[in-house]
Amino acid sequence: MTDLPTPGALQGVRILDLSRVLAGPWCTQTLADLGADVIKVERPGAGDDTRGWGPPFLKDEIGRDTAEAAYYLGANRNKRSITIDLAHPEGQALVRRLAAQCDVMVENFKVGDMGRYGLDSATMRALNPRLVYCSITGFGQTGPYRDRAGYDYAIQGIGGLMSVTGERDDLPGGGPQKVGVAVADLFTGMYATVGILAALRHRDATGEGQDVDMALLDTQVAMLANLGANYLVTRQPPKRVGNAHQNIVPYQVFEVADGHMILAVGNDGQFEKFCAVAGRPDLPADPRFTKNAERVRHRAVLVPLLAELMRQRPKAEWLAALEAAKVPCGAINDLGEVFADPHVQARGMTSRVAHPLAGSMELVSSPLKLSATPVTTRRAPPLLGQHTDEVLAEFGLPPDERERLRHLGVI
Repeated sequence: MTDLPTPGALQGVRILDLSRVLAGPWCTQTLADLGADVIKVERPGAGDDTRGWGPPFLKDEIGRDTAEAAYYLGANRNKRSITIDLAHPEGQALVRRLAAQCDVMVENFKVGDMGRYGLDSATMRALNPRLVYCSITGFGQTGPYRDRAGYDYAIQGIGGLMSVTGERDDLPGGGPQKVGVAVADLFTGMYATVGILAALRHRDATGEGQDVDMALLDTQVAMLANLGANYLVTRQPPKRVGNAHQNIVPYQVFEVADGHMILAVGNDGQFEKFCAVAGRPDLPADPRFTKNAERVRHRAVLVPLLAELMRQRPKAEWLAALEAAKVPCGAINDLGEVFADPHVQARGMTSRVAHPLAGSMELVSSPLKLSATPVTTRRAPPLLGQHTDEVLAEFGLPPDERERLRHLGVI
């Protein structure tokens, strides 16, 4: 449970991670999953804010709550934790010393904070010209909003996501709705990972490091995808359509005899197959419904017809018949059902790893499947400062120097 069976794709890459909460840690967790040595720098005595974002908390071997919140555990596997006080001049000097021997530095402080600490990109890359320096902020390093703090919830609103998420305004419960997880943070973390990998390839080819400037708002605008393209083509802002699709019909949640399920008809052939299963083979011959573009235009006529058909059978019967006919569909599972699903289990989407407080614990696995350099969970999310002495010794700090820094409260 502690060693990779084969070297990870990023083995030998050392990441100095000054980020906290979600976007930055999600990025560095992905890099750690791929084999990078991620050194998580945290505040002495406090650590990453998410360590306290519970309940729920991990329980120890006799069932008592630990100080490790599930939120923190979900974004920090495969890392090592050290503590350094960035407000202390010697703490800042120590970070500079570490960065000089690292390949990548990731931080998500407000614009200007790193400069005040002497830890900005210009300073760090002067010390280490090969360094890839990734900053993650709400609004980026440039632009009129650069000094604002950025939070996922606000970015979902500012970036347009909440204008297209939620039930229609004219229906009960209508109005803006955030997504159930912090998608602006998570997508920014993933884009930051891509940017860092591209910068490392450039560095390996040229010897030159560079800055990676990631903004939650930029990412949220980009992730509007087809809806952003819809607006640019029409100059008409898309509206909320609840569980329906803006450009495809029928592609939404339907009530069935014993609950709800998803019907996701993606093309005209699938619509014909669905209508055959539903006992209405006549519908595709109706010119209002033959082509998807016409089904979208006549959504208000077609969907009520289909809704009545869907209510006539239970979910299991629909799923079996539609899957046999190769019509995309799906159940709506809670997380208990998700992790009990035999396919999720077969894909290895949970891992068990040793933990110093709990004995062992189960974590969600990386979805990355690489044949030659497999991704594995080799370390539990670290305790606060668990690896301070180990890491600083690797960077050449002798025991007496570490003890002096500890006495000063720097580490």
